[in-house]
Amino acid sequence: MADPSTPPRYAGPRALAESLSAFARASAAGARWDREGLRDDAEYRDLGLAAATNGRIGAKHVRALKPLPAPTGWHWHDLTAHYVYVLRGWLTFRFAGVEGDVTLRAGDGLSQPAGVPHNVIARADDLEVLEINEPAEYGTWDLPEPPSPWR
Repeated sequence: MADPSTPPRYAGPRALAESLSAFARASAAGARWDREGLRDDAEYRDLGLAAATNGRIGAKHVRALKPLPAPTGWHWHDLTAHYVYVLRGWLTFRFAGVEGDVTLRAGDGLSQPAGVPHNVIARADDLEVLEINEPAEYGTWDLPEPPSPWR
């Protein structure tokens, strides 16, 4: 929460037509899930934040469809911020520069270090996560070999 003695970043309050992001509501009723994501063992639901922020921020609900066939392999994303919150189940990461495995369980969140190589090595068959990223659209690149010390 901001210090009330600090001036706001812009003149306000604003009318809806002058807001810095659009009004967007994601309703569970009639939610659209698709398979157009990074992994074919999961499905994705866009929560509307990308459209509301003109692509500055993305939010999606991701859920597993079947068991993880194998670790994802070492890869990185060209993001400036990436946050993962576990709604159901658990998942285990390895990150370059972070010692040991990092396991998140339902109710846990992680600011995933943007641009840092990582590998999802295991997850629950019923995993569901909320992912928030900046920007909404980003690229993913596989590494030809694991970073140290996992070589």
